[in-house]
Amino acid sequence: MLRCALVLLFSAMFSLVGCIKNSTGSNAQPSNEIRIGQFGSMTGGEATFGQSTDRGVRLAIDAKNAAGGIKGKKIVLLTEDNQGKPEEAAAVVKKLITQDKVIALLGEVASTRSLAAAPIAQQYKIPMVSPSSTNPKVTQVGDYIFRVCFIDPFQGPVMARFTKENLKLSRVAVLKDLKSDYSLGLAEFFAKKFKELGGEIVSEQTFQTGDSDFKGQLTRIRSTNPDAIFIPAYYTEVGLIARQARQLGLKAVLLGGDGWDSPKLFEIGQDAIQGSYFSNHYASESPVPATQEFIKKYKEKFNETPDGLAAAGYDAAQILMAALEKAPELTGEAIRNQLAATKNFDGATGKITINSERNADKDAFIVKVDGKALKFVTLLGSQN
Repeated sequence: MLRCALVLLFSAMFSLVGCIKNSTGSNAQPSNEIRIGQFGSMTGGEATFGQSTDRGVRLAIDAKNAAGGIKGKKIVLLTEDNQGKPEEAAAVVKKLITQDKVIALLGEVASTRSLAAAPIAQQYKIPMVSPSSTNPKVTQVGDYIFRVCFIDPFQGPVMARFTKENLKLSRVAVLKDLKSDYSLGLAEFFAKKFKELGGEIVSEQTFQTGDSDFKGQLTRIRSTNPDAIFIPAYYTEVGLIARQARQLGLKAVLLGGDGWDSPKLFEIGQDAIQGSYFSNHYASESPVPATQEFIKKYKEKFNETPDGLAAAGYDAAQILMAALEKAPELTGEAIRNQLAATKNFDGATGKITINSERNADKDAFIVKVDGKALKFVTLLGSQN
């Protein structure tokens, strides 16, 4: 009898401790907080993507908290580093949702990592807003997945038109990354439109993320005598490719997409990257008032000029917070509905409307690498 009583007593004590832990631990969200999760490549081969995006996001959230927060609550940003790995992106997003109890997600930059995380956000009906994943498959995962950037079926043809009509170049080689959904998609859409415009794809070569020797592919490209080389890849490989292309005597114009945008591009590519062109989410020379106001605030806080990833991160946070303010209740469905209703939002990257596929209708900036800066060349939309 005594032994049974002691067992019951200890059981009751452990149950009480468990209740106290559950009511005060990380699984319980304080009533005066709104928890937003962010996942990105804070370390790894594309670390500047995550770091720049994070600065843009924090700039927006800090300003909102300084103004009183949302619905009288402080916004708490919980950031996880996925180290540039798709499997880590999936793992940290599940943690943010199931353990940290975030009500919305910001991320990722790279499409491959967004594609790894999006099914988890969709499963739990947690709205996810990507600042700059451009592969069309990202938002096709489900109706809780959004982005504030243009997509590759738009970006690819824009660069094809710029190459053929503005630069008057007709013979282009393509060098794409077999491990990147972003690279493969952008290459496909560029090549299709370029051929429709009467251009010729004279060579298609491939590599894989992490490669450092591209001389074999570039030698084969050199034999076709192209006017330009389209490299839909991220800045690390782009910089190395540019240097090796010039070492081999290739004088072709180098072209790319928004994955080039990083301060590291100048460091890695050095003089070899000069005179190249790529499509981007914004340009610091843009006269748009919202853009210039963002740049001013960013410089005051971080003492540097923001890149396109920072601007896209800022816009993603701003649009998400606008949805949180308008939502009648802070549920996944209510937030999702307000994100879907976003129209003509004046962002740092331009005017943004979320369309029926949860993608952003907006223009693309074409920039030129000029010294250690990106010079604004032109703004291209779906028609102009």
